[in-house]
Amino acid sequence: MEHLVEARLDEIRRLIGKADDDPLKIVGVGAGAWGSVFIAMLQENYGAYREKLSVRIWRRGGRAIDKGTAQHLFEVINSREELLRRLIRRCAYLKYVEARLGDRVLYADEILKDGFCLNMIETPLCPLKVVTNLQEAVWDADVVVNGLPSTETFGVFSEISEYWKERVTAPVIISLAKGVEAEFEPHPRIVTPTQMIYRATGIPLENILYLGGPNIASEVYNKEYANARICGSEKWRKALGKFLRQSHFIVWDNSDLVTHEVMGGLKNVYAIGAGMVDTLTRESATSKSVYFAHCTSEMIFITHLLAKEPEKLAGPLLADTYVTLLKGRNAWYGQKLAKGELNLGMGDSIKGKGMIQGVSAVKAFFELLNQSSLSLQHPEQGKPVTPAELCPILKMLYRILITREFSCEAVLEALRDETMNDPRELIEIAHSHLFFQPSLLGQKP
Repeated sequence: MEHLVEARLDEIRRLIGKADDDPLKIVGVGAGAWGSVFIAMLQENYGAYREKLSVRIWRRGGRAIDKGTAQHLFEVINSREELLRRLIRRCAYLKYVEARLGDRVLYADEILKDGFCLNMIETPLCPLKVVTNLQEAVWDADVVVNGLPSTETFGVFSEISEYWKERVTAPVIISLAKGVEAEFEPHPRIVTPTQMIYRATGIPLENILYLGGPNIASEVYNKEYANARICGSEKWRKALGKFLRQSHFIVWDNSDLVTHEVMGGLKNVYAIGAGMVDTLTRESATSKSVYFAHCTSEMIFITHLLAKEPEKLAGPLLADTYVTLLKGRNAWYGQKLAKGELNLGMGDSIKGKGMIQGVSAVKAFFELLNQSSLSLQHPEQGKPVTPAELCPILKMLYRILITREFSCEAVLEALRDETMNDPRELIEIAHSHLFFQPSLLGQKP
């Protein structure tokens, strides 16, 4: 097994063109739950080959941890003997005792070095090499892993591009981000994180890939069986798929980068609503199934606008939606909003969870699909309507989360609206019209 691991490392080193005495440098940018887990998995799998590989992660410095979180962290440490012994051996335990007592302040980058991700305290990772200076982290990186939210991707990579001006060879970039943004000039279109990276850096598109799948970060790290797809150019995706594969983490490859990336953002939209329905109906299986029927019909309808062969996306999209509805942070956010434990005034970056990307995705998808230039003939009313008008769940989530016209209870009112059509009819509309709008993804017809 060790021979196979080293062979995979050697293969990717050859493809990138590394000299024998020059380690392959992999850098994670952003230290949310999935970004941290992804880097930790690489460190655990390949960290023994120090002469051939260097793995580090960048996160902003200066993020102080409050006393409540420090106390919880202390409880986690003391509940796990192996973790406790590791920190004592590294002479790192005392600072957690002092933080528990309120005698010192811990910082997010400081605890990440010991394997604690601020968004995932209860799942300790292996120790990581953490860098808080962005230039130091990325200037000579061979592979960069984007673990940033979509809302931060363009800004951070614009800064990174300044540090890459003297580079002779372009790095390979793997984006894990599932959020999307929208723009309307010169025409309406979705902008994905990989497109943001391309705009910010000018790195060739063939060197920018997307990796996503139906995964919960903590479960993947704890070696629950999982799978993902790495999407992008054939030059990189097949070799990287082999390099990233582990016995519990199967990585397939696919050429359709942007569409898979957009679908990863779409499921976050409906996950928030699912969380609301779960709380408001006291976990009623019947009500949740009604919601699932309507949200899947809307997703199918939207995929027909965005993909030439939408049927190929059905399995990956539903799988990703299913796991997000079960245990993802967007569904959790919807639950907390409906319970009144969170409110929209707190923003969409939540302590202990990180960025709730479904909020910006609701805004992007609704405003994009509400453009009059995309209008189609309503099958019953015989008048032009925008695609957004045919998606009542998306429309109501927009009015709850973005314009804030209604409370969370309105999502149930939308489900119970007697004028709402059978979900099957929306799917039939999608199948009976030539909907595909390649311009929405910035592609030529």
